[in-house]
Amino acid sequence: MSSRERVLGRIRRALADVTPDGRPYEEAVGRGYLREHGHRTTEETVELLAENLADYRAIVHRADADDVRMLVMRLLARRGSQEMLVPPGLPPDWLAAADPVWIHDRAASTPQQLDRVGSVVTGCAVAIAETGTIVLDGSPDQGRRRISLIPDHHICVVRVPDQVVSSVPQALERLDPTRPLTWISGPSATSDIELDRVEGVHGPRTLEVILVSGAA
Repeated sequence: MSSRERVLGRIRRALADVTPDGRPYEEAVGRGYLREHGHRTTEETVELLAENLADYRAIVHRADADDVRMLVMRLLARRGSQEMLVPPGLPPDWLAAADPVWIHDRAASTPQQLDRVGSVVTGCAVAIAETGTIVLDGSPDQGRRRISLIPDHHICVVRVPDQVVSSVPQALERLDPTRPLTWISGPSATSDIELDRVEGVHGPRTLEVILVSGAA
């Protein structure tokens, strides 16, 4: 039996209880997935997000809206970044105290130019508590996908609780599938056949997430 025959056989067995009544596949096959695992309060959902982000080796910070600018300044200073990439719609107040030179997100920038920039600061579209995932969709406060992949240091600001959901299904309800979605679960990491972990291969080596309470 070939691999193709094995796969098709498994599909047939999985669909054995579906009555062939001519309905489209999307209607004939039940999709009774859980929208979230368990029931949590808003505060518990935010705590779960922070816990899973940290589990993926992201560095998690908490701040009130008025404190974001000073926290961003401290993180960039600690990193020693001389330049930072800035999406066009990023709230200017977030960077009001930052010292590095602003490098604006431009289509004409080459990968080599972006690689010389020390840090990037973005917002996000949604954050998923159960998976510790942050999703960017290319909105003005997030910029083009490449600016969150090339610099070695990414600071991402998440508005809580407005941008936090429990599960992937809930996140998908908020996202536009036609937009360029980037799903980030911790710093970029990969491992070889001996499970030696290497960070920074496909994106930033360091991810810092700021959970901002209140309107920012």
